[in-house]
Order: sequence, then C-alpha cells, then structure tokens
Amino acid sequence: MLYRNMKHFWSGLLSLLFLFGATVARAEYGLNMTEGVTPLSRNIYDLHMTIFYICCAIAVVVFGVMFWSIIRHRKSRGVVAAQFHHNTTAEVLWTAVPMLILILMAIPATKSLILIESTGDADMTIKITGYQWRWHYEYIEEEFGFFSSLAPESNAARQLKSGIDPNEIENYLLEVDNPVVVPVGQKIRFMTTAADVIHSWWVPALGWKRDSIPGFINESWAIIEEEGTYRGQCAELCGRDHAFMPIVLKAVSEDEYYDWVGEMMVLTMDAEAGADRDWTLDELLEKGEKVYSTFCVACHQVDGQGIPGAFKPLVGSPITTGPVEDHISTVMNGVPGTAMAAFGSQLTDVDLAAVITYERNAWGNKSGDVVQPSAITSIR
Repeated sequence: MLYRNMKHFWSGLLSLLFLFGATVARAEYGLNMTEGVTPLSRNIYDLHMTIFYICCAIAVVVFGVMFWSIIRHRKSRGVVAAQFHHNTTAEVLWTAVPMLILILMAIPATKSLILIESTGDADMTIKITGYQWRWHYEYIEEEFGFFSSLAPESNAARQLKSGIDPNEIENYLLEVDNPVVVPVGQKIRFMTTAADVIHSWWVPALGWKRDSIPGFINESWAIIEEEGTYRGQCAELCGRDHAFMPIVLKAVSEDEYYDWVGEMMVLTMDAEAGADRDWTLDELLEKGEKVYSTFCVACHQVDGQGIPGAFKPLVGSPITTGPVEDHISTVMNGVPGTAMAAFGSQLTDVDLAAVITYERNAWGNKSGDVVQPSAITSIR
C-alpha cells in the first residue's frame, strides 16, 4: 500500500512539473486565431468565435445535465433506474434541438462562404504562379511580373556546411528577394495557379489560403486596411525545398505603391533592352552568379558539387564543359524524367545567357565561353 501511494505521488508530481514546464514554454504563444488585417479575415474570426461560444454552451448544458444526473441519481442514494424503451417527447427533442442548433450555425457560416467567393468588382488583379520553389507574381493591369524567391542570406545559411549561424539571419527562411507589394484600401483579386506541382499560397493575416494547382485558377480577394509587412509560406508539401518558399506581402499607401509600380516598369524595360546588346564576360559572370544563387543553388549547391544521389555536379560535367547548344537546351527545356526543371519560361534571355556563361566558367571549368542574350532570343 505504501509503495502504491508513493508511486501515485511521484507520478502526480512529475505530471505537475511537466504541465508547468509546458505552460512556461508556451507562455509566448497565442491561444486563439489572429483577427488578421482584412474585413474577410475578421469575418472569419467572428464566425470562429460564434461557433466556439455555441460549442461552449452545448458543453456546459450537456456536461451539467450529465454530472447532475450522476450525482442526483447515484446508487448510494437508493435511486432505482427507470425501465422504459420508448419516449416520443425525448426522441423529438434530441432530434429537433440539434437540428435547430445546426441551422443557427449554418446561417453565419453560409454568409461567410458567400463572402469568401465574392471576388468581383476588384480594383486590381495579381496572378500568382507557384514554381518549385518560388513564386511568380504578375500584375495584370500594369502588365509586368517578377519572381520572388528565398532571400540570399537565408538561402546561403541553409546550405550544407555553410558555417553560417541561422540565428544571426533576420527573418530566417521568412524573407524574400522581391516581396509582393499592394496598396491599402483597394480590393485585390488574387488568381493562384502552378506551373509544375500543387502549391498553396498562404498569408495568415489575410484570413485564407488557396491551393495553386497546375491547369486551374483559384480566385481569392482581400482589402488590406493596415500598412505593414505580412509573411506567409507555401502550405502544401510540394517537394524537397517546400520549406524554402516564403511569401512576403507589403501593404503600402497608394502613393508609395504607384511609385513602386513605376520603378518596376522601368526595371522591366531595362531588362528587355538588355537583351539587345552584347555583354562582356565580367558582366555576365556577375549577373550569372546572382541568378545561380537564386534558381540553381538549392540543387547544385554553392560550389557546384551537387548532392550525391540526387543532383549531379556541374564541376567538370559533360553539360558545362560540352557543346554550348546542349547546355542551353538543358537549362531551357529541362531533362524529362529527372529533377532538372525547365527554366525557359522562368528566366529572361539575359538571365539564361548569364547563368549559362557563369556555369561554364565557374568552379574551375574556365571554358571561356560567352553566351549572349541574342543567342537565347534566336533559339526561342
């Protein structure tokens, strides 16, 4: 008996310590959903709280009656259980009451579902395309677009044997090189799709997430009422680098937004103009290194050694040291049946020329080959 009591004592003490430790560890964590920064997210939050309160009321009533019945009709009081097999009133009540509760819950839920799908009368439209493993944003009205990838600092720190402490990187794995910028106070329609596998575009502050499915377009909308930076991630397991597809959305004033649009359109025109001139080897190497660190480093690594058993090395490979035409074809069209993706639709002529030139002259390859953007243009 003493042993049993001591055993229960220590078990109880350990349980209390565990619960205390868990409470301390989670002290900084929120206990509920966030309200978000859009009317839609607040509507979803209100629906969540409404259903929560209804569930709490049901729990109080059900458990209250149950505990009252257990205490009031316990055997020690000499109560004898009634014997009956049919009660019309009880059966009508336990059918009608839950039905009424479900109807009361369905009314606000249906209103929210209708509101979620109300994408009409938008002030602007952004098409979002998921790639392995980055996002492409296309501003339909302004007719320009760009890729958004994991920030170079985070990308470098996450590489094998990088020697970089991730704790020293601000917003590690949650920062991008090109954030998507939107104006506050305008209704924005988001059209999500994918170019390869299923992705999912998710920014919690907006109150929703949408799957990006190849061959389909899903629509969502948001009116962001507060300026700020809102972060999210791909919420669908889309491959080995799924964890490195962050989303950064910046909501700014209308004036700041239109200034940014002007800058982006100038950059787009400069990129297009750059395809019409000849680049020096040094220019291509400098730009090619940036393109490689954004689009290629995840698989082929910083030193071009690849990942044994998964991705082939580029150092001294038949592709980077063989005919230039084969190298261009591989980068633009990919290699069917392998993990080598096609980058012809993802990169501009300048980017393709630069990264191919870089790969043929980096890590000791030193072929001296220079691929001009005009060569890529002629192949297209």
